[in-house]
Amino acid sequence: MTYRSLLLGTAAALVAGPALADMNFNRIASFPVVENQPGAEESSSEIIAATADGMTLVYTDSPAEVLGFIDITDPHAPRAAGVLELDGEPTSVAVAGQAAFVGVNTSEDYINTSGHLLAVDVTSRAVLGDCDLGGQPDSVAVAPDASFIAVAIENERDEDLGDGRVGQMPAGFVAIVPLADGAMQCDAIIRADVTGLAEIAPEDPEPEYVSINDEGEIVVTLQENNHMVVLSAAGEVLSHFSAGAVDLEGIDVDEERAFVYNGSQPGRLREPDAVTWIDADHFAIANEGDMDGGSRGWTIFHQDGSVIYESGTDFERAIIEIGHYPERRSGNKGVEPESVTFDVFDGTPYVFVGAERASVVGVYDVTDPANPVLEQLLPSGIGPEGYVTIPGRGLLVSANEVDGLEDGAARSHVMIYEYQDAPAVYPHLTSVGMDELTGWGAISGMVADPDSGLIYAVNDSFYAMQPTIFVIEPSMDGPSRIIDAIRVTRAGQPAQLLDMEGITLDGEGGFWIASEGRTDRLVPHALYHVGADGEIEDYVPLPDDLLAVERRFGFEGITMVGDTLWMAVQRSWDDDPENTVKLVAYNTETEEWGAVRYQTTDPDMGWVGLSEIVAHGDHVYLIERDNQIGSAAVTKLITRVALENMVPAPLGGDLPVVEHEVVVDLIPYLTSTGGYVLDKVEGLAIMPDGTIWVSTDNDGVDDHSGETMFFAIPPM
Repeated sequence: MTYRSLLLGTAAALVAGPALADMNFNRIASFPVVENQPGAEESSSEIIAATADGMTLVYTDSPAEVLGFIDITDPHAPRAAGVLELDGEPTSVAVAGQAAFVGVNTSEDYINTSGHLLAVDVTSRAVLGDCDLGGQPDSVAVAPDASFIAVAIENERDEDLGDGRVGQMPAGFVAIVPLADGAMQCDAIIRADVTGLAEIAPEDPEPEYVSINDEGEIVVTLQENNHMVVLSAAGEVLSHFSAGAVDLEGIDVDEERAFVYNGSQPGRLREPDAVTWIDADHFAIANEGDMDGGSRGWTIFHQDGSVIYESGTDFERAIIEIGHYPERRSGNKGVEPESVTFDVFDGTPYVFVGAERASVVGVYDVTDPANPVLEQLLPSGIGPEGYVTIPGRGLLVSANEVDGLEDGAARSHVMIYEYQDAPAVYPHLTSVGMDELTGWGAISGMVADPDSGLIYAVNDSFYAMQPTIFVIEPSMDGPSRIIDAIRVTRAGQPAQLLDMEGITLDGEGGFWIASEGRTDRLVPHALYHVGADGEIEDYVPLPDDLLAVERRFGFEGITMVGDTLWMAVQRSWDDDPENTVKLVAYNTETEEWGAVRYQTTDPDMGWVGLSEIVAHGDHVYLIERDNQIGSAAVTKLITRVALENMVPAPLGGDLPVVEHEVVVDLIPYLTSTGGYVLDKVEGLAIMPDGTIWVSTDNDGVDDHSGETMFFAIPPM
């Protein structure tokens, strides 16, 4: 059995994982970079590098205008190692030995561009050198033999200028800075001219990213120009060619709050961002797009310009199957692969592809560069931007740039993965194996079928145009699999004005669904009776006694006990005493309503409420949680109330407060895979033997990493 069991205090955290291969990458730690600057309004980890001994990480933080440091002597427990304040915006960093070379942008505007390359001793933080670059730097790379540094001088254009295709001087170039005994030779900088090469805006190249191979050759992406250039260490153009285009078929091209894979984009320009050498002849690019393109995948080129491998839609489709597809980016560039890096682990060459909008790292075996094999998809933080590999210690590190403090999302994190002789822990849930490509996300309620052993789960209003009941085959050997998708319909059409937050079986082959209303959006608070085929057969609106006191927070779970439906209300309504919420009852035979109250934990921050209710044995089990993320999370619990105490009182009168007990603290489970604590624990299903299945809501990958946890807790 491939449980990954971690003993955390007195709790054993058991999370199912798929046995993909003998060796796998698994996340072992996450470091919130705000720990380097407590109280910072905004912090970000963008480009990241490591010292030669692999014990210290160095990252750029452009919002704070600092260079950050992380001690990973123990990679399972990274520690804050402080920051170095800079005089501008750091754009990239590369390390040789114990020296970090940082590109710093000091430009006044798009026309008056400036910047410099700073050399810093990582141990002492002393400045070892400072070279004026004569323009706005972007990517920085150090030659493998530490003989020189290449810097992409982007001199980016103002994209609001004209139609965005108007050239804007000064033109970009590549700066080559010689090194002698590790010291920068500022007076010998070579300015490699790359104008006049691209078909698109040849007068205004914008070098984006550089990588250097063992022969000292520099490959450069001109993202906005959709062009590639290979330079010698002396700055001579060895080859150059268009990055080309890809015909995309079977993709989602509209942001319609549904997964619809019938769109196409012929001739989609690649417009690559990051680039990495694989060997002396081949390099990989991430086709993020910018001005006119973005082909949603990645490509391997020979340096003579011939395409060796093109992922097409395969990378994005694999991401769709694990629930990380950002539907709200469908009209733009989908998952937006932005980063690629390469290294060899235990003799196997890997390319790591980062999807910025899906917050996923694809792990490809490139033993044969013409036929890469996707081995894993790893969960990352929001907006993975930079990577560093430390094969000597078996480590992969991602820097995730998005700081979600303002949006109530996770803050910027650096995540650490270890190459292990162990099963792959992620994904927990996948739709791989279905006859048709099936996207999913925002799982908000669940129920177990005691006869089939299957679990039914609903998505919430994020997918308002495609309300769905997912049929899940849970697996202790992981990942659990979605095997069917029942669309919820009204008169045969996708049912609108639903916010499905709970589901339970009706005992006759169908379902009862609780919909959380939003009266300001004309979404009613209601119960829906749904047939096995997904068609709505009947609905029950809330009575006036409840509507008179409700706020916008409605039912967040539903379960059935005999003829009575019990619904958990997420937060207090106007008539509830502080830190209490209602458990509402509806008798399907007598059509009578009633309720009791539940006392929630007093929140340290934000609010605490209920997210699910499930009847099992002599109790109802509930999810009680706060709305906090990461280290701020305190309350993520499974509790229970004895059914003998669940005696509903008439609405409008005094409601009794039921006693409850804590069954499981979920925080050890939520941190058992090396990530930060996810906010929305919303799904709960209990099997006849008492095995508890728990899921998290990934908010449709909007201001969210997309990570979904779906795990089992053995019978208590």
